[in-house]
Amino acid sequence: MTHPLPFVWPYAAAFWIAYLWAFAPEFGFMRRTKGATSTDSGSLRFILFGMQLAMFVAFFVSFIVKPFASNRIPLFWAGILLMILGSAIRRHCFRVLGEYFTYAVIVSKEQKVIDRGAYRWVRHPSYSGGTLMFAGMGLGLGNWLSLTLLLVMTIAAYGYRVMVEERALVETIGDPYREYMKRSKRFIPFVI
Repeated sequence: MTHPLPFVWPYAAAFWIAYLWAFAPEFGFMRRTKGATSTDSGSLRFILFGMQLAMFVAFFVSFIVKPFASNRIPLFWAGILLMILGSAIRRHCFRVLGEYFTYAVIVSKEQKVIDRGAYRWVRHPSYSGGTLMFAGMGLGLGNWLSLTLLLVMTIAAYGYRVMVEERALVETIGDPYREYMKRSKRFIPFVI
């Protein structure tokens, strides 16, 4: 059986460097969110548990499911690029939202609608970036089942989070957020 490229030299170095670069900032925001009062409805726990489970299963599956056929290496590099691109989008969101970027759904009465940067085009670019990161990981692992597991869990987790988050934003911010919802898409500009 062919090993997944993230465990074969020299591809392993590229994968794990990209992985660490992409995911390292996430841990700082997770720590910053601990103990904060939120209207999260369990979405943070769902995201963390679901993503960790999906990653564990995807890595395990990558050793037992046949890898992509002849396009394995180009898809691996495409996966590395998607992880980097997704993390770059999330880092942009960290900067644009500033103190309002948290892992739990936390909304304050003083909060304004942020509609600059990527938020000018979509309401949840951070989740779009996260989806790209996990899609990249799936491509890097080199089989359709790992990719599918990661994408399905990511879409389910972020889908639930968006429902919770938008409900909290509408209840707290009100009409300004409703207007923003009318003029922007959730994840992909002009599409969805």
